[in-house]
Amino acid sequence: MPNNPLLDFSGLPRFNEIRAEHVAPAIDQLLDEARAAVGRVTANPEAPSWDNVEGPLTDATERLGIAWNAVYHLNSVLNMEGMRDAFNAALPKVTLFGTELGQNLELFAKYQALSALPEFAAWPQARRTVVEHGLRDFRLSGAELPEEQKARYVEVSTRLSELSAKFSENVQDATDAWARFIDDEAELAGVPDDARAMFAAMAAADGKEGFKLTLQFPCYFPVMQYADNRALRAEVYEAYAKRASEFGPAAQDNTPIMREKLGLAREEATLLGFASYAELSLSTKMAESPEQVIAFLRDLARRAKPYAVADRQALEAFARETLGLETLEAWDIAYASEKLRQARYAFSDEELRQYFPEGRVLEGLFGVVRTLYGVDIQKADAPVWHEDVRYFEIVKDGELIGGFYLDLYAREGKRPGAWMADVFGRRLKGATVQKPVAFLTCNFTRPVGDKPALFTHDEVITLFHEFGHGLHHLLTRVDELGVSGISGVEWDAVELPSQFMENFCWEWDVLQGMTAHVGSGEPLPKALYDKMIAAKNFQNGMMTVRQLEFSLFDMLMYHQMDPAGDWMALLEAVRDEVAVNRPPAYNRFPNTFSHIFGGGYAAGYYSYKWAEVLSADAYAAFEEAGGANPETGARFWNEILAVGGSRPALESFRAFRGRDPEIDALLRHGGMVETVH
Repeated sequence: MPNNPLLDFSGLPRFNEIRAEHVAPAIDQLLDEARAAVGRVTANPEAPSWDNVEGPLTDATERLGIAWNAVYHLNSVLNMEGMRDAFNAALPKVTLFGTELGQNLELFAKYQALSALPEFAAWPQARRTVVEHGLRDFRLSGAELPEEQKARYVEVSTRLSELSAKFSENVQDATDAWARFIDDEAELAGVPDDARAMFAAMAAADGKEGFKLTLQFPCYFPVMQYADNRALRAEVYEAYAKRASEFGPAAQDNTPIMREKLGLAREEATLLGFASYAELSLSTKMAESPEQVIAFLRDLARRAKPYAVADRQALEAFARETLGLETLEAWDIAYASEKLRQARYAFSDEELRQYFPEGRVLEGLFGVVRTLYGVDIQKADAPVWHEDVRYFEIVKDGELIGGFYLDLYAREGKRPGAWMADVFGRRLKGATVQKPVAFLTCNFTRPVGDKPALFTHDEVITLFHEFGHGLHHLLTRVDELGVSGISGVEWDAVELPSQFMENFCWEWDVLQGMTAHVGSGEPLPKALYDKMIAAKNFQNGMMTVRQLEFSLFDMLMYHQMDPAGDWMALLEAVRDEVAVNRPPAYNRFPNTFSHIFGGGYAAGYYSYKWAEVLSADAYAAFEEAGGANPETGARFWNEILAVGGSRPALESFRAFRGRDPEIDALLRHGGMVETVH
């Protein structure tokens, strides 16, 4: 196809021109080119060297990766005609190539020869790590399996990729499929004006009067948090809890996908010599074994549960005595919690939200980054896939460091959640350095009318979190693609820079620079800030055990459960152990748990809590220095962000902190440092 935008690698992708019909010819051509490059590398009779093995291989596979990243992203954020079909048709081909690459014994021998070179020990650490990771990944891709088992491994890995994609599609389709139209505004009593304006705008977009409710999170959560109408909360909660399950259309039910995926994950692990998929998952992570992770999670649960029980008891008493709710149901928790917070701390999320208009929040975020790292962030021109999207560049002392796309608002056809992904990474190409570029995607409330988008403080935290991932990708100084930015970083350490950034959302000096009341323009008042800080750990016990519930369920399911077993029974057993809030029997949370069934967190969801220990301890270094400052920021950049995956994450942490990580800062930040009596 002439002038196919997916085959243009001269600059930023031409997102405004990419269409579904471009996918197949581009991906097929790039796969052919990549296979030809692999053939040239393996057939080369010269002694293996970095320049005749890794260099040409990276060149060929990177082009495929850039095009595929663009297709994958567009399939996640746009309801583009034909794109899903084009993506699903190309996915098995791309997966097959990756598996072929990992099982190529001639290529494996080239890497073994590189590691055996006399001068290998003197190579730069990044290059040595690329080769070492390559050898490990060959083994984990079945390179050493007998031929018949290799063939089965290809079938299993290809099918697992297809199932992951289908799981996420079903969650998106089930989320988009439900809507509730309301004529009588009285049914929305308690819901803030901004949310009602959004509901009215969505109805008007459909050519209808009144208000439209959906299961997109910026719509769902205000109903759960503020609607006085208990029956409406129950109805919306039930629709949300039953998504992608047997309660809806069979075509959107993720149950058979989950069953097949669990069986194939165990089979993949067994083929590679592991007792469980969890063991296979941890073979590339910081944690040493599933047992170590389970012990870590249970120890944290033991510390947190007394606080969670106290949180639950306080909420039940308040709901009974003040709200007249004798029983606290799942659809009451967010509502009662918001009322309790208002009663206890005399402010609401909605009141706080008025101080976080989007433009001011971005100014504040960019200001923090400037303080920490001395870089400037500037809006720039680039082709985009939707009118909501903007492009920015990061510059230091006049030199371009990298760029990122910002896509902040929820919309139909866009995968729920928030994430960072790479467009392409930093690498040395001849005498020039290719600057990294990232996608930063969120699902926040969009502007309504002539008012700017107003963010909740939780949304601000989410934005800082994803930007932390982005900085990890963009501020790397490593020139080898395989370990630059987040590439090659252990999965249970990859959340360190993101969770670290969240802490600055609570600093007074930072908030002064990122708040301006949408009406008066005044920054956040000190009195309201003091209430925020007093409420910072409100219900932190409950929130902590909720994350531990998800983490333990994930690890036990992929390590101990028979793949043919009952995951709902396992989840209930985990809840018996750690939870204080129990959802109704119809709740099918696992059917929308995209992290572990549709993303990269299978037997890895614990990574959030694991990395939170690292991030809290890292942020404590800034606390010890009085907050955000360029000196500590420079050390964090040099020892954590700059080195990417070129050395083990624990070594990077020790280089920054001067010691191993300690859990004390996490417990202190979470207000869990005293025994509850």
